Amino acid sequence: MSNEKILVGISHGDINGIGYEVIMKALEDARIFELCTPIIYGSAKVAAYHRKALDLPNMPINNIKKAEDAHSKRINIINCIDDEVRVELGKGTQMSGKAAFDALEKATKDLINKEIDVLVTAPIQKKMIQSDQFNFPGHTEYLEKAANNGKSLMLMVSDNLKVGVATGHIPVKDISHKLTTEIIVEKLTILNKTLLQDFSIRRPRIAVLGLNPHAGDDGLLGNEEKDIIIPAIEKAKQAGIVAMGPYPADGLFGSENLKKFDAVLAMYHDQGLTPFKAIAFSNGVNYTAGLPIIRTSPDHGTAYELAGTNVADHTSMLNAIYLAIDVYRNRNIYAEISKNPLKSVGKEFFEGKDVSVLDIEENESEI
Repeated sequence: MSNEKILVGISHGDINGIGYEVIMKALEDARIFELCTPIIYGSAKVAAYHRKALDLPNMPINNIKKAEDAHSKRINIINCIDDEVRVELGKGTQMSGKAAFDALEKATKDLINKEIDVLVTAPIQKKMIQSDQFNFPGHTEYLEKAANNGKSLMLMVSDNLKVGVATGHIPVKDISHKLTTEIIVEKLTILNKTLLQDFSIRRPRIAVLGLNPHAGDDGLLGNEEKDIIIPAIEKAKQAGIVAMGPYPADGLFGSENLKKFDAVLAMYHDQGLTPFKAIAFSNGVNYTAGLPIIRTSPDHGTAYELAGTNVADHTSMLNAIYLAIDVYRNRNIYAEISKNPLKSVGKEFFEGKDVSVLDIEENESEI
């Protein structure tokens, strides 16, 4: 593997929120430049506006036209937006939405074309960014389509907890209609692969949540567990995935049993993200798993109410950068192992293909 620094693209997000604040605070960390070369897709003018408004230290910025011109010891910025753009701190506007999209579009193209190695996205305001060019519920769906319509999984990541969701940005009233055995198997397959490939976890164990309270109480509180979720778990087991459940969400997140799993698959957005953010909000990262490209994001939004106040916590942004770097390295290592035929037997064991359904059931009884 090359010793060259990883090129980390950072899209600036909504220019009226805390995006530039958390980006610039994260890039003040000297360790960043030991690990990667950061490239902000945004505007030097807008960056200067935020720096002045926040009274942040002056940082050397290298204005470049393309990623290959990036300086390895400076913050690099590729200008993606009109210089006449107006910043209105704490307020969502059509102009801030367009600025967010223009930067995201350019960064995504460079990511797909391998001009940069990974992408970290600052928060967008989902309503303001909507247009003929961006008609998606969020970053995840946009990137999924941009990467050749690849299937993806929203995965929330912290040091001790990983939570994916079977259904993402959809209304609660539509969840039971959208949830199918096929979707759950698809998400479990993506989650299992990303734990192996992107996180270097050998024989990962995945907890699957039920949809209903008490995981349906044996049909008393709903039949989705019996009709949809349990068949999905059985199919996943047959494919060599160590999937267990379904578990009641409140019971699992409130018990020590959570530590016995490498990841959790929730059935819908708030079922997974609410406990995750309660446990790891300031440290968490949003990772788009399952795509050929690598994208991470802080696990918070634009926080308009904090814009310009210099109190926003940049820890999640910093962790998003570090996670993108780690995933890039882990993928390269996994690819090297996969290419070596002498390690194929070891790879099968690494992926858990030696685990029988009986083994899984015996392990499950311990939990």
